[in-house]
Amino acid sequence: MSALVRFLQSTILSKVVMAGTGLVLVLFLLGHMIGNLQMHIGQESMNTYAQTLQSLGAALWVIRLALIIFLVLHVITSIRLKALNLSARPEAYAFKNTVKATLASRTMIWTGAMIFLFLAYHLLHFTIQVTNPYYAGLTDALGRHDVYSMVVLGYQNVIISLVYLAAMLLLGFHLYHAIASMFQTLGINHPKYNPFIHGLSITVSLVIVIGFISVPVGVLFGWITLPAGVIAL
Repeated sequence: MSALVRFLQSTILSKVVMAGTGLVLVLFLLGHMIGNLQMHIGQESMNTYAQTLQSLGAALWVIRLALIIFLVLHVITSIRLKALNLSARPEAYAFKNTVKATLASRTMIWTGAMIFLFLAYHLLHFTIQVTNPYYAGLTDALGRHDVYSMVVLGYQNVIISLVYLAAMLLLGFHLYHAIASMFQTLGINHPKYNPFIHGLSITVSLVIVIGFISVPVGVLFGWITLPAGVIAL
């Protein structure tokens, strides 16, 4: 029993939890990004995608709750490991064999905190619609909530778009180190594979960042426009 208690209190478990929850969150980001790319296809595609999600009903809330739990666990373990690192200087975040003391590794806790704050605002903006209650009344020709127009109207605000772009760049910076470190923490570490892991971390980070920022950039440059009948604010 004492061995189990020591394991639950160990940095090893914290690192495994951080890596595991990080993997789930990266997969979510990829899925969410693919969904967002429906904006480039048009109003019908985006609103159909959004309606499909809403049709999940209670299952959607279960998924959201699970993601919140994973996110909270990820934040808690990151703070714990950072505190331990400051007090005893253990390896608070892995992947130091190939990337030693990079700027990304030294600022993980800070980029993570800024991303967390942006996420809170992003949910208030588009999901809960507290900051822009006008969005709730938008409907398309089929009577569905017009998510497409809501997104376009949101990103027509240059300040909102710039905040979003900055947050996505921070996310990419965070992911660049986190993905590589995740493999290390899970025991996938060998000189033969490390170059591939390093390349994969860069590729996945770039794909996620480019995919997400393509929407506000598309709105700002006029590639993604409001459908007829919707009045810009």
